[in-house]
Amino acid sequence: MVSVIEEVPAIELGTQESCSLENYLALPDHTMDDRIAAAREKLGSQVLLLGHHYQRDEVIRFADFTGDSYKLSKVAAETEAKYLIFCGVHFMAESADLLGRQDADGNTIQQVILPDLNAGCSMADMAEISQVEACWEQLEQMGLTDGLIPLTYMNSTAAIKAFCGERGGLVCTSSNARTAFEWAFARGKRILFLPDQHLGRNTGHAMSIGMDEMTVWDPWALQGGLTKDRYAGSKIILWKGHCSVHQRFLPSHVDDVRAKYPGIQVIVHPECRWEVCQKADALGSTERLIQLVEQAPSGAMFAIGTEIHLVNRLAKRFAAEGKRIITLDDSGCLCTTMYRISPQHLAWALENLLEGRVVNQIQVRKTVKHWARVALDRMLEIG
Repeated sequence: MVSVIEEVPAIELGTQESCSLENYLALPDHTMDDRIAAAREKLGSQVLLLGHHYQRDEVIRFADFTGDSYKLSKVAAETEAKYLIFCGVHFMAESADLLGRQDADGNTIQQVILPDLNAGCSMADMAEISQVEACWEQLEQMGLTDGLIPLTYMNSTAAIKAFCGERGGLVCTSSNARTAFEWAFARGKRILFLPDQHLGRNTGHAMSIGMDEMTVWDPWALQGGLTKDRYAGSKIILWKGHCSVHQRFLPSHVDDVRAKYPGIQVIVHPECRWEVCQKADALGSTERLIQLVEQAPSGAMFAIGTEIHLVNRLAKRFAAEGKRIITLDDSGCLCTTMYRISPQHLAWALENLLEGRVVNQIQVRKTVKHWARVALDRMLEIG
């Protein structure tokens, strides 16, 4: 059985009232700005602040680097920083620990801090390791694990990454999912894809795999919810998981913006439903969506199906170039777990470091780290 991650508490919580998180949370956001800036200056290059695209503006403006989870972890590992403060969610901090610089004994030199341990990911949480192990056991009992290659999206826990690595699979991003699928089919006849059914379905469809050749495993249903014959006849078994933000976008949203803004370009993330992606002009990873806007001529208009903080940030950034950017859904879709990290959490983590305390350190157990890194290394090999 694959071990789970460890959440390491502060080295020493101390007794100074100034470093009590409750005292920080009682203060307004704007009162943290000067304190964050002062702490950053004193800590210097030993601290690197990583900000995921979906973070709120009040936090991400302090980031040394912004990007998606894999990009940030990779960049961090190339620096000499001792402390990595990851303004993102739990699995991202795990990834930074997995990919961080190591000593000769395989110990991670860089210490990863998640300012709020409650910042999780609903998608990652939909594939709990015991459920995935139970799924594999049932598929094995049905005689379907011979030639079955498990693949997991980067948006998954370290335990799930290790599960795939130990069973001959790998990790993929939304950018290289198709390459990962091709790699898997060259080695087996069937894929178990975790944890996002939409990315898996959109990738399979792009490879001309029929909808009838893709089944869904529901971890809450008896035997996944389908018969042995249905799973045996499929090329891709999709885990029943999704991104709570991207699943909110509907085909009707695409129809509405096209009716209201003739000529608008609809671009969406592949975590969106297949029906939405089919109606869009283009789909791609977060970095790809940004690139599409960057490369567009002045006067272009986009409706983007992704997290609202990023959409609003792009709208402000490209307004001066005459580009108009709106969200695909007027009701707005923010990532509530990303939103948990506030200026108060960031100031608290930084000022504790000033006093020699590492709070909310995220470490992945060595047994898990080994196989998770195997899965990640395989991804790096395929490009």
